[in-house]
Amino acid sequence: MHKSGFVNIIGNPNVGKSTLMNALVGERISIITSKAQTTRQRIMGIVNGDDFQIVYSDTPGILKPNYKMQESMLKFVDAAFLDADIILYVTDVIDKIDKNQAYLTKLQNTEVPVLLLINKIDLMPNDQVIELVNEWHELLPSAEILPVSALQKTNLTFLFDKILATLPEGPGYYPKDTLTDKSERFFVSEIIREKIFLHYQKEIPYSVEVGIESFKDEKNIVRIAAVIYVMRDSQKGILIGHKGESLKKVGTEARIDMEGFLGKKVFLELFVKVSKDWRDSSFKLKDFGYQNP
Repeated sequence: MHKSGFVNIIGNPNVGKSTLMNALVGERISIITSKAQTTRQRIMGIVNGDDFQIVYSDTPGILKPNYKMQESMLKFVDAAFLDADIILYVTDVIDKIDKNQAYLTKLQNTEVPVLLLINKIDLMPNDQVIELVNEWHELLPSAEILPVSALQKTNLTFLFDKILATLPEGPGYYPKDTLTDKSERFFVSEIIREKIFLHYQKEIPYSVEVGIESFKDEKNIVRIAAVIYVMRDSQKGILIGHKGESLKKVGTEARIDMEGFLGKKVFLELFVKVSKDWRDSSFKLKDFGYQNP
């Protein structure tokens, strides 16, 4: 008997969905920062065994969209509701229970099995966690509720066993040696974007997108040229920094991570270009891999 299915991770921004995804997959698939809206697209991580294949999906945080890019981000979430065999709805100990009522209504009405994960339980006393479990149980009586800590890996073995028991029977969707549906080019661009989220404040990370202009995998080295798009000239100046020092730091850290990811030496060139209002351009968003709003 072989089991397989799509296990889709959904929830509000900053509740730890990407940390959970990486812990469940056992690989660093999704980038993680302390800032909200780090994940912008749907990213699959695939876990294989002799008699199972679990296709996990990390999705952007649920939000009220203010521009076309965020509309597209929400489309990834909506798609994850539609094709799920199991929904992992992630909340945490500080997330407001009544946030995004429309999506809670979706959870109440879905026929898909829902495992509601209360993450970051290491930040709250046990008696308060129990109270939170009871509150969620009243709101979603059909969901199975499991307190976890993705960072500390608390209860993740139990969660894995529960997922495996709930998966439907069926053949795998991908070859057994497949780890993700995304390309190396995608992950290279995400590594650069992660460094920008880590090193810049205010609107800069949210105004940036990364495009890979060239990716040449040679015998002993991978040569990569990437363009960082910003929305205004002032953002370009901030990103580059005094004498290019800020951009150089991003490039150095990104290159080191890329070498670990690709298993080869990397020569990385970074360029910064202004692309006004790219977040509201359907043409640009399509180029960057977003769904059409």
